[in-house]
Amino acid sequence: MRFATLANFPVASLVAGADRERRMDIAMMVWVLKGNNGRVALVDSGFHREQYFRQFTVRDFVKPSDAIAPLGVKPEDVTDIFLTHMHWDHAGGIDLFPWSRIWIQKDEYDYYTSDAWQSTRTHGGIDADDVLEIVKRNTRGLVSFVRGDDETSLSGIGFGVGGKHTWQSQFVTVQLGEKAAVLASDNMYLYENLDTRKPIAQTLDAVSNLRTQDRMKSLASEARLLVPGHDPAVFDRFPKVADGIVRIQ
Repeated sequence: MRFATLANFPVASLVAGADRERRMDIAMMVWVLKGNNGRVALVDSGFHREQYFRQFTVRDFVKPSDAIAPLGVKPEDVTDIFLTHMHWDHAGGIDLFPWSRIWIQKDEYDYYTSDAWQSTRTHGGIDADDVLEIVKRNTRGLVSFVRGDDETSLSGIGFGVGGKHTWQSQFVTVQLGEKAAVLASDNMYLYENLDTRKPIAQTLDAVSNLRTQDRMKSLASEARLLVPGHDPAVFDRFPKVADGIVRIQ
C-alpha cells in the first residue's frame, strides 16, 4: 500500500555507487497482511509527523491509518505491526494504531532505547517520539521481541535478521498458500539493488546487506516475490486492488 511519495530523491542514497545526479520519486509503503484467523497485521507503520513534510518533498500523502480504508480495515482492526526497523518513515505511524502489538528485533529495541542516544552520531533517522511511543507500548504489554531469525511465533510469518540498515533491522517472510513472499523493506530499497547486486547506500555494513539480499532471494519462492521497500515499480508488477494498492500474489 502506497501512502506517499518522496519526490526527487537521490538514487545515490539508495544504491551504493549510483550516479549522484540521478533522482527519482520513491514510494512510501506499508504492507497489510490478513490472516485466516481474523488478525490483521501491518509490516511497518509509515509516518505522519509534520517535521518530515518540511524536510522532504512529500506528495500524494494519505495518513496510513486512512490509507487502509479501501481494504475495509480500520485502525482499531490492526492487531499487529511487524516493525522492520526504527527509522522515522517506518516507525512513525505506530501511534496511529493504538491497540496493535509491535514485533521488533530485541537488539533493535535495546539499542535505540538506550545506547544510541549517548552520541549524536548513532541515532540518525530515529525519531525520539517514536522511541517514546514504542516504550509506552511496551509498558502496556504490547511489544513482542524477536530474537534473531524466528519462524515459529506466528503461523505463516517468519522474521529474518536484516543487513544492518539500522542496528538490527529485519525482513518478513509471508506464506501465500504454497508460495512464500519476502517483504524486504529497507534491506533492499529498489529492484536495482538486487538486479545489479549493489548494497543499499545507507547501511552500517555493506557486506551484510549483500548477504541479506542473497538470503532473501533464496527464501522467496520466485524472484518476483522478493519485494523491495521503496520502488514504485512494485505497483506495476502486481495486480491493482485500488489506487495505490496492489496484491502480492
